[in-house]
Amino acid sequence: MEQGSAREGARPAYAPGAFPSAPGDAHVPQDRAPRNRVPEQARGEHTHSEPPAPRAVRRHSVRGQILDALRAALVDGELVPGQVYSAPALGARFGVSATPVREAMQRLAVEGAVEVVPNRGFRVTERGPRELAELAEVRALIEVPVMLSLARTVPAHRWSVLRPLAEATVAAAAVGDRAAYAESDRAFHRAVLALSGNEQLVTVADELHRRSQWPLVAGPATRRGELLADAAEHTALLDALIAQDLTVVQALVREHFNGADR
Repeated sequence: MEQGSAREGARPAYAPGAFPSAPGDAHVPQDRAPRNRVPEQARGEHTHSEPPAPRAVRRHSVRGQILDALRAALVDGELVPGQVYSAPALGARFGVSATPVREAMQRLAVEGAVEVVPNRGFRVTERGPRELAELAEVRALIEVPVMLSLARTVPAHRWSVLRPLAEATVAAAAVGDRAAYAESDRAFHRAVLALSGNEQLVTVADELHRRSQWPLVAGPATRRGELLADAAEHTALLDALIAQDLTVVQALVREHFNGADR
């Protein structure tokens, strides 16, 4: 599992008194002071008691990195369904404090990947074949009509631009990298659906797609051959979309939902 290299709590790039005083901050005699001077805070300027916010940006970056790493661990099966993991233990694994891990886990709890276990940590959600089948059905209800509509209206040259995204899934599958395949698979589907111009649809479909990639309870790891077969469906789908072959588009999308997200 890829280890996070960023560390929370790194000393910020600023410190009290690090910034020199501006010429306008010099003392002005009372009898020469301008009247009705607008306070610096009201003008949107920073004072020495109001430091900038690189620390907050840094922390958000750490949490994002940890969230990406945890999602990859879920897809790879490194985080085992049914097992409970504590934020301090995972923080030690990534070389950060428990805080960004806990924040990332809370996000995964909202997504349904884990559940909170009071005073213990987070349990990876146990999923069965029925849930996976239900997710595939919902995805098909959303994406199949959209792709059929796009196949009728989008010109061939716009589909051709997506070819590198399809090839990225093949490259990830060729080396058996499940986490990279999962990310490239979602990237391809997002790009296809984005051609509809409906941002809400893309967001909803991507969330369903992500949930469908979590491992089953005690499920077998997806073999490289299965990943390659699923990846090949992306290039075949592009060919069908370019040819406006609606029958093949519908068949490929449904097959992909039922096969790729094991």
